[in-house]
Amino acid sequence: MDKQNYVVGIGEVLWDILPDGKKIGGAPANFAYHVSQFGLCSQVVSAIGKDKLGYEIMDNFKSKGLGTLIEQVEYPTGTVQVQVDANGVPCYDIKENVAWDNLPFTDRLLQLAESTCAVCFGSLAQRNIISRTTINSFLDRMPDGDFQYKIFDVNLRQGFYTKDILCNSLRQCNVLKINDEELVIISRLFGYPGIDLQDKCWILLAKYKLKMLILTCGVNGSYVFTPGNISFVETPKVKIADTVGAGDSFTATFIAAILKGKSINEAHKLAVDVSAYVCTKAGAMPEISSELLNRL
Repeated sequence: MDKQNYVVGIGEVLWDILPDGKKIGGAPANFAYHVSQFGLCSQVVSAIGKDKLGYEIMDNFKSKGLGTLIEQVEYPTGTVQVQVDANGVPCYDIKENVAWDNLPFTDRLLQLAESTCAVCFGSLAQRNIISRTTINSFLDRMPDGDFQYKIFDVNLRQGFYTKDILCNSLRQCNVLKINDEELVIISRLFGYPGIDLQDKCWILLAKYKLKMLILTCGVNGSYVFTPGNISFVETPKVKIADTVGAGDSFTATFIAAILKGKSINEAHKLAVDVSAYVCTKAGAMPEISSELLNRL
């Protein structure tokens, strides 16, 4: 892959305030970090405030060797209060009107879009019109082609989504990543609640002319749908520390493997194993084991 072909996570970057302290989070940042661990040129695109929390984010990314295009804006750096239940499942209280809600579309961002082969974006960072417009402008300026991937990782959080945002994002993407709970919610919104999960996936794949649809079902395994084909991989049984960032590591690993020429099945299996590994570690950005990295 040409070194100018960047893999980008665009949207929220924030501090997850966990029971045992704060850890950097935000799905796009998690995605970009895990992509970088597989040796690809990744960039996290977001915004921070001119405050201590913002400077700490930049220091942390620098220490990880993570590429960034992060604007400083006149809003506070984002934070999320995270409570983790007895099963390790997180519950989020996401603060509003923060820096990443106000991401400007700059000339630097335009140039990055034109050099991007894969981008991952979600619904949360589109809750504010400024960042929503920037994300859509980025997607519009990306090249189109067989090896260009626009991944919509739905990531429904609290009430921060609308049917219009979801519909537009589905039209903009060519790869959809969704979990079983999100699929149920979207099916109700879109008016086909009475059919099974797989049929819903086939409908979305065809309606939005997707290259791939990734469905994760927690302990019940995961699927990758492509036109005419389906891959299923069971979820390994591991001792869970927490599930924060596990889905982001799945998406990052899957697309890194695809970009490195692996088959759908090979990419899917590696993504499942990396995601399971991340569940055994606290926080969203653990270092992936060398055994897993060496599979690419």
